[in-house]
Amino acid sequence: MVQSKPEKDPDQWTTGDEPMTGPQDSYLRTLAQEAGEEVPEGLTKAEASQLIDELQQRTGRGA
Repeated sequence: MVQSKPEKDPDQWTTGDEPMTGPQDSYLRTLAQEAGEEVPEGLTKAEASQLIDELQQRTGRGA
């Protein structure tokens, strides 16, 4: 049996308050377009990660 490592909560990331990365921005915009949502400006890495998780669930792209 393979156990997955629990993911660290984005709020606990040491770099979570930095601006979101380019790949996060690109993927977030793709998900938002599919969900009919707008991407807020100025998201941090942690906020972007949380929004990606939410939109993945809503669009069925979540793993």
